[in-house]
Amino acid sequence: MYEIRSVTEVARHFADYINRVVYRGERFVLMRGNKPVAELGPLPAGKRLVELPGLLASLPRLSEAEAEEFADDLVSARSKLSSTEVRDPWES
Repeated sequence: MYEIRSVTEVARHFADYINRVVYRGERFVLMRGNKPVAELGPLPAGKRLVELPGLLASLPRLSEAEAEEFADDLVSARSKLSSTEVRDPWES
């Protein structure tokens, strides 16, 4: 759940809001005027690289038929992507 606060309010009491995020896990939507402009909240907790083998081992295994279907899907997706024209997003 997010609490709504003005950018000015958060700026005036920034350390307090950071502590609320860090120690209480609170989340805030920052408003400028009547528009939401930012979110302030804890970052998602990640995994350490040394945990990767265990994570991979815990994933479900595909049957041989499922693996073949997945491989076919990848081939199909790659062929569609290669035939798609690349467009410059900055071009007007």
